[in-house]
Amino acid sequence: MKIIHMFYTITLLLITTPAWVAPIELGASVQMTGSLADTGRYYADGYQFAVDKINAAGGVKVGNSREKLRLKILDNKSNIKLSVKQYIQLVTKDNINFLLGPYGSDFVLADSAIAEKYKRPMIQGGGASKQIFSRGYQYIFGTLPSASDYYQSTIKAMMKLDPAPKTVALLYSGDPASLSHIDGARELIKNTPLKIVLDQKFDANTSNFHALLSLIKSKNIDAVLFSSRKTEAINFIRQAKNLDVNPKFYSFTNAVQSASFRDILKEDANYVCGMTPWMPSKVLKDDYFVNGEEFVNEYKKRFGYEPDYHVASAVANIEAFVKAIEAANSLEPNKVRDAIAKLNFNSLYGQIRFNVTGQIDLPQSLVQIQNGKLVTLYKQNDFIEKPLYPMPVWSKR
Repeated sequence: MKIIHMFYTITLLLITTPAWVAPIELGASVQMTGSLADTGRYYADGYQFAVDKINAAGGVKVGNSREKLRLKILDNKSNIKLSVKQYIQLVTKDNINFLLGPYGSDFVLADSAIAEKYKRPMIQGGGASKQIFSRGYQYIFGTLPSASDYYQSTIKAMMKLDPAPKTVALLYSGDPASLSHIDGARELIKNTPLKIVLDQKFDANTSNFHALLSLIKSKNIDAVLFSSRKTEAINFIRQAKNLDVNPKFYSFTNAVQSASFRDILKEDANYVCGMTPWMPSKVLKDDYFVNGEEFVNEYKKRFGYEPDYHVASAVANIEAFVKAIEAANSLEPNKVRDAIAKLNFNSLYGQIRFNVTGQIDLPQSLVQIQNGKLVTLYKQNDFIEKPLYPMPVWSKR
């Protein structure tokens, strides 16, 4: 009788106990050290912040069970070749099925080929170049809007300034994102009275802009559209001050949104414009964070700096994987990949819905640093705040 009783007890446990689910592992290679670490760490911090928050809320529901997320981040030391090797390791050695991306379109362009080869879905918020999404790949998804559209709000706003700039310089490094930014800007400028007086590519990681600044000064150019990374932007502004170069308007693709940019340049950062697909707002809510403002406060308390759109995009990557896994009710990579392609949900970052190429569509807002604070100037075809324009010459600041 005891044996029969034990048999029925075990049977009952098998029927009523939720199925065990293996830990849900997410893997990424990120620039934790090296030349790109200042922004690369935003992704590592954002990923970890989101994973901890979701785990604290109970984790991910798969079938009748809930499982916590597990995050493995490798430091690629800002080296693309190492990054590719690490993604191969994550898939083949560590057996990780779900990949998160690094910072930068050039890195994502290379690393997404690994995701495609091994049929492992990658959701990334660090690469926006059209090259990433024009190859017909099925396993790469991005939460940054198209790099070709980055200057759309900037150029629309420029045409409404009084007086509107007449001449413009396009300055850009040779990385895929910057090339896409400027390709898009050229197309947009064709439909305006703006005249492109200087269209110049410079080497990535260059630290000397004296020749370009001298041309801007000699040609008396009204506006400068500058597409590169934060370090180059900082050097450019410092040297503009030293050489007393005074265009009426600046707009940078990567730099202005970051608190460290403002901290480093201090008052010299004032008047500089940029663009962003995200600003913290009480209106932006999701299932894990109260709203965008609460998210910023909690994040800053933990990491000691204000999150920008890179961080918000990274958090959205984690949330997208959770939503897709729960929708697929599976940890099988192909089923999760198909669920990612069908996602449509609101997050603190905005609406997450991928188009047929794997990218989302979020409008860029023009922002400006005014008295040390980042403010939204222009959004949805209209000014939100009064621009500080034209920029005063350095001697009168």
